[in-house]
Amino acid sequence: MAFAPAFVGVAAAPSAAGLRRSCTWTPPARSVATSGASALPTTALPSRAARRRCYHDAATAAPRMAAATGAVTGAAAPVNTDASARQTLERALSGVTLTKKITLLGSTGSIGTQTLDIVAACPSAFSIVGLAAGGNVDLLVEQAVQFRPAIVAIRDESKYGALRAALADAGVQCEVVAGEAGVVAVAAFGDADIVVTGIVGVAGLQPTLAAIRSGKDIALANKETLIAGGPVVLPLLKEHGVTMTPADSEHSAIFQCLQGAPADSLSKVILTASGGAFRDWEAKDLSKVTLSDALKHPNWSMGAKITIDSATLMNKGLEVIEAHYLFGASYDDIEIVVHPQSIVHSMVEMQDTSVIAQLGWPDMRLPLLYAIAWPSRVAMPYERLDLVKVGALTFRAPDHEKYPCMGLAYEAGRLGGSATAVINAANEAAVELFRQEKVHYLGIPKLIEATLDAHRSDWSATPSLDDIVAFDQQARTIVNGFVDAGKFIS
Repeated sequence: MAFAPAFVGVAAAPSAAGLRRSCTWTPPARSVATSGASALPTTALPSRAARRRCYHDAATAAPRMAAATGAVTGAAAPVNTDASARQTLERALSGVTLTKKITLLGSTGSIGTQTLDIVAACPSAFSIVGLAAGGNVDLLVEQAVQFRPAIVAIRDESKYGALRAALADAGVQCEVVAGEAGVVAVAAFGDADIVVTGIVGVAGLQPTLAAIRSGKDIALANKETLIAGGPVVLPLLKEHGVTMTPADSEHSAIFQCLQGAPADSLSKVILTASGGAFRDWEAKDLSKVTLSDALKHPNWSMGAKITIDSATLMNKGLEVIEAHYLFGASYDDIEIVVHPQSIVHSMVEMQDTSVIAQLGWPDMRLPLLYAIAWPSRVAMPYERLDLVKVGALTFRAPDHEKYPCMGLAYEAGRLGGSATAVINAANEAAVELFRQEKVHYLGIPKLIEATLDAHRSDWSATPSLDDIVAFDQQARTIVNGFVDAGKFIS
């Protein structure tokens, strides 16, 4: 199988000729190619354009494969390590500090706070241009005080006045905006190098599109952007020459495993799943599940919605759809295996039967760091993986009876077109009703399946953005209608 992603910017890793950045982004003496070149001096970088040239156009250090021009993810590119190439690289990097400017959408959520942990640990490597949050004024103000963004947004318009007053009292001078339009404004604002999309659900789609249209690279932590909006997002990435790097653990792992791999070498993508809160439950016992049970993830610290998605394995089903869009793999070539230890974050099987895996502790900061630092590696003081301490790594096939959401995601993915937007919306609506304790855990897959069936007569192979928004709302209405009628609630 030849893998052929439809988006710009996934490239061969820097390899031996690349730069291994320290936390201060000053390249150490041993980091430039195999030439033994000395460390390069650093001063302030004058513009976003210059930074992008430094990150991406120093092609001898990090060959960049652009899918828009016919290249594919991970396709091997020659790395020129001769003296001329080394001199070109030194000229490109001489006198600059590679400080990446970041805009963070969803700053007060799980993804947002962990991203800011990374920025706080490496203030010379990263800085914050903009912050956008849902409604947590107190935490957003704390973040603004610490990171001094140029602009902040609060999605809840009723809290705009409180936010402005609190920022003024804290001595923070920045632009303050509100509502969905405000979040979109933050996404497109200024000269950020990369936008981290940490907004949960399809609410992250419009801000992500705004960031792409403004030419900003994307660290994708919001899988719904591709699941619901893939038919619209992918052409837009090509049109604007924007790089999208995956920031969730599984797709980051696949991305890393494919670095430098020839386009025709991939046989299969293997997504690992922890099994979620109910991995050790029998299917017959799921009728006893409570909301509290579903929110107890055995390995990961995540938000409530994604923790419930992990319990149903819908999270993994949605990741199958995302992997299809990100890496161009067919659904028949994407496999899910349950890996209770969550040490192997995903794998790729190659045509020669070799399997390449990416390993690490279950810490969301690691894929987030890779997404914002790519194509570099930033040294961090995190706990190192100790395989002796880990001990056994085990794998098993998922139980399809216990996890019907997984099969529904494959079904929607194979249907394609508008079906993936519908299944995503139906899942979001059903999970929210479960969180409100209006439906039982077992009602979630029933509501999703019934909504997907209801959509078949309206299905579109090539939905526009307006179609996607309409189908999303229609699916939510259908789910709520079923529940109001007392259907599929248990």
